[in-house]
Order: sequence, then structure tokens, then C-alpha cells
Amino acid sequence: MNNYSLTSDFAMPTRPKPIVVIGAGGIVEEAHLPAYRKAGWPVLGIYDIQVEKAARLAAAFELKEVYDSMQELIDRVPSYAVFDIAVPASKLADILDQLPHGAHVMMQKPMGETLSDAKKIIEICERKQFTASVNFQMKLIPSIIAAKHLIGQGAIGQLHDMEIRMNIHHPWELWDFLFGLPRMEMLYHSIHYMDMIKYFLGMPKRLYAKTFQHPKQMQLASTRSIIVFDYEEPVRAFVNTNHGHDFGLQHQDSFVKWEGTKGAVKATLGKNINFPKGEADRFEYFLSDNAHDGWVEGPISGAWYPDAFIATMADLQCAIENPASPHATSVKHAYDTMRLVEAAYISNDSGGTTIPD
Repeated sequence: MNNYSLTSDFAMPTRPKPIVVIGAGGIVEEAHLPAYRKAGWPVLGIYDIQVEKAARLAAAFELKEVYDSMQELIDRVPSYAVFDIAVPASKLADILDQLPHGAHVMMQKPMGETLSDAKKIIEICERKQFTASVNFQMKLIPSIIAAKHLIGQGAIGQLHDMEIRMNIHHPWELWDFLFGLPRMEMLYHSIHYMDMIKYFLGMPKRLYAKTFQHPKQMQLASTRSIIVFDYEEPVRAFVNTNHGHDFGLQHQDSFVKWEGTKGAVKATLGKNINFPKGEADRFEYFLSDNAHDGWVEGPISGAWYPDAFIATMADLQCAIENPASPHATSVKHAYDTMRLVEAAYISNDSGGTTIPD
């Protein structure tokens, strides 16, 4: 690899603060709590409006406290703890309003259901002087971190092409709150990919988007999307998702690909294939200076679940320790991602160009 280094390392806090969890859904069970256990971070307790769900996770992860109400949680949790909120987006603002001034907050994405919601959330965070993050963790998957490091070293030259392709079968029935929502796929899934493209290429000038229902999933607002970023430069960046590919695993795709003037990188995100069991991740790169080597597979340890959730919480905790840290998951960055989502829905609703006579 010449003088290029390949790493998926990220900054970790020197003195991790304890965590208290609000919400006891599937993502907490499968990702949040396993992440904190793997990192060795203390979790003080858990609260959910369905107390039995919180009690079950408390037993499974050996948590000492199950809070009966938000008020009990706030009364008993020390002010220096991190509030990890994993609830439907429509509930975020109400919970944030209840938290004490100066709290440390991690909230599960999205940042509300509309840009208006996001404005309200960021206003609450600023007024109450929170150190706050939104859990856009896909940009901190180990293979994505490795790609960011490699591209940042100039290994593939000038980045001019970024493609995110998901041709998978997603079991939406695992999240029953998504059924009946007016916005679904772009808000709850492709939002990750929009956030990721922004992380690598910055905010675009314009955005074009169309989101589609699937004839076998008509109870959902949409499950397939195409989103194109326009940078007014020779840069192509787009998201192409189809969650209805129910034809076995052979032709399922789940990858992010970057192309530059001197090489390319491809990260296969295995968790989305055969979800929730998932397949193995892969990280591959091609360097034109070493074209005789062809595509090389890099040894990247870790995966989306739970490692990316360690990375997002580490990003927040580092920002708590040092406000000058990069804080890639901050609510300000998340607000820009919500601007992209809003633009995508405006583009979708305004329709395409009529074919001339």
C-alpha cells in the first residue's frame, strides 16, 4: 500500500461517563447495550413506557435500575450521566424538554420526522445547553472509517464518484411504528446514506429524489428510493435502495463504493443482507499505482452492530471531555442531514420533467 495506512481506529474518551437508556426496543437490545458492554462502559439503568420490556433488558444485561417513570429517572440519575434516547422520532422533543439543563444527550435518528421537528429539537438543545449527538452510526462502521482514513491520505486521488447500493429484503415488520407514517424509507433508512455522502463530500448544491412503494408492501409509505446529489462539479454521488428483493441472497447487494482519480474503495455492509442475522462485512480497494495487485481485501475488524454504536457514543463522550473535538455526530451536523431529507421529499413531491411533445 506504499505509505498508506489502513485503520478503523477512532478516538475514545479517557474517562467515560455512565449511561442511562431511555427506550427498550430492538435497536437497544441488538446494538446499544451490546456496544456499551463491549466497550466496558457503565450503564446505570433503563426506562421504557412498557416497564416489562425495560425489566427484561435489565435482566439480560445485568442493569441495576429499571425506572418506573421519566421523572424517577431524572430524579435519580446524576447530572454528569449521558442520556441515551432510543424512541420514535415523534417523541424526541417531549423527552428532551424534560431533561435537566446542561445534559449530555445521545438520540437515536432521525432528528424528528420533519425539518420543522429538527428545528424544534436543535432549539431545545441550544436553549438548554446540551452536549448532544444524533446516532447516525453508519458513517462510523469500521469499514467506512477505514475508507475515510484511506481516502483522506490521498490513496485514491481526487474523490469524484460515490455510490451507495442496497438491493435487499428488509423485514419492516420488526418496527411496527413505521406502518402508516407519511414518510418512511428516506426518513428512516436512506437518511443514513445521505448523512454518509455528506460526511465524505459535504453539502450538495441541489438534490434530486424519488421514493417508491412496493406492491407487496403497500401498507408502508415507501420502501425504495433513488437520491442523486448535485455538486456542480465532476462528482457523481447517489443512493439506490430497494428493500423488496425477496429472491434469495445470491443477488442481494449492500455496499458503498468510492472512485477517485487514482483508485477505488468498496465496503460491503453485510448486516443488511439476510437482516437481522446478517452476513460478513468486506473491505476492498484498488490502487492504480499498484494495479498489478488488482483488488485487495483489507483486514478490517468489527462490524456495524455493535462497533459503530461504540463509535458514536465515543464521539459524543469525547465532545463532552473536549468541546473542541470534531464531534461528527453533533446535532448541528444532524440538522444538515435533516435538510437533505427535506430536500429529498420536496424533490419527490414536485415530480419529474414532463416529456416534450
